[in-house]
Amino acid sequence: MMTFQSLTTMFRLPFSAKRTIHIVFAIVAMLGTTCSVAENTGCVVTWPEWEQFKRTFITLDGRVVDLSGSIKPTVSEGQAYAMFFALVANDKGTFQNLLKWTENNLAEGDLTSHLPAWQWGQRSDNSWGIIDKNAAADADLWIAYTLSIAGEVWGNKRYTALSILLAKRILNEETAEIPNLGLTLLPGPQGFALGNNQWKLNPSYSPLQLLRWFDHTDKDPRWKKLQASSLKVILGASPKGYTADWIHYHANEGFMPDLQGAEQGNGGYNAIRVYLWTGMLADKDSDRPTLLKTLQPMATLTEKKGYPPEFINIQTGEVKNTGSSGFSAALLPFLQTSKNTTALQQQQMRLQAQPIRTNHYYDQVLSLFAQGWMAHRFLFQTNGALDLAWQKTCK
Repeated sequence: MMTFQSLTTMFRLPFSAKRTIHIVFAIVAMLGTTCSVAENTGCVVTWPEWEQFKRTFITLDGRVVDLSGSIKPTVSEGQAYAMFFALVANDKGTFQNLLKWTENNLAEGDLTSHLPAWQWGQRSDNSWGIIDKNAAADADLWIAYTLSIAGEVWGNKRYTALSILLAKRILNEETAEIPNLGLTLLPGPQGFALGNNQWKLNPSYSPLQLLRWFDHTDKDPRWKKLQASSLKVILGASPKGYTADWIHYHANEGFMPDLQGAEQGNGGYNAIRVYLWTGMLADKDSDRPTLLKTLQPMATLTEKKGYPPEFINIQTGEVKNTGSSGFSAALLPFLQTSKNTTALQQQQMRLQAQPIRTNHYYDQVLSLFAQGWMAHRFLFQTNGALDLAWQKTCK
C-alpha cells in the first residue's frame, strides 16, 4: 500500500508539495475511517455470550476445546455448533478459523473427500491428533447446513460447494435402508448396524429443520425419506413422552431401549437436544404439533419438579438427579412454543438464580442455541432456511 512517506521519497517532492499530499492523505484516511465505522455500525453483532464462549473455549487457530475432559478433547459437534454461532454473530473471521481447523485436523485437510473425524485430543502417548476417526452424523449435518447458509448470506461459493459435497457424503455414507423405517440417518458410518436386523439410533441427531433445508435446496428424494424416518425415530424413542439418548430398532420388534449402553436406556445429555430442536421448529412446520403433543409429558414433569432431570427412564418416567442450568436453558424454546408458561417462567428464574458456569462447554452450547433463538437472533423457516437478525441491518 502506498504511504505518504514512500510517495514523497519516490518523487523527491519539495516541502510545499509534500505538505499538500500530507493533507490529502489525512483527509482520505479520515474519510476511510469514517466510512468504515459507518459501514460496520449496523453489522457488528453484540452477543456477549458468544464472545465469552470464544474466549473460554476457542483457541486462536479455531479449535473448540471441551475443558471438562482430561484429554482436553475437541469433537466435531463442537466445531459444528461454533460455526453456527459464528454465522449467527456475523463473525466471518472466527467462522473461517473454525472451518480451517476442522478441515485440516478432522478431515485430513480435505473436507470434499472425508467426513470429519468425531474426536481429536491428547492420546495415551501424549501426542495430539485424532482419537476416534469415526464420523458423527449430527455434526456433519450441522456443518453442511451452516456452510450452505453461510455460502448464501455471505456470497461465498466455496462454502456452498463444500456444503453440497458434504451433504452428498452424508447421504451416501451415513444412512441405511431399514425395514419399516425406510432410509434412516445412522449416527455414523461405522458401528450402528448391529446385525440380526437391528440398528442403534440417536433421535437427537436429526434436527428436522436441517433436513427440510437440504430437501428444499438439493431436491434429492432421499432427504424427504430421511425426514419421514427421523420423525418415526423421535416418536419411537419417546414412548411415554420422554426421549431416549439412544434407541435400538429391530425390524420385527420395533423400538427398544438401549439397555446395554452407558445410558441404560435413559434420556439425558443427548435427548435434551430433541426438545430444543422441537421448540425451534417453524410455526407452520407440519410435524411440530405432533412432536409438541408427544413430548408434552417432559414439560409437565419439569413444571412439577421445578427443574428438568439429568436422566429419566423413558418407560417409567423415573427421574435420576437434577439437570443442570444448561438443561433448563435448552427447554426454553420448547416450553415457550408449547405454551407452558408456568414452566417457562420457572426455568427462566432458575437460570437467573443459578447461572450457567462459563467453563461448562455443553451447557454453554445449549444456552447459546436456546437464548439466541429466544432473542430472535435466528429463526428457522418452514423450509429450513435461517432468518438472521443481522441481515436486517447489514446491507
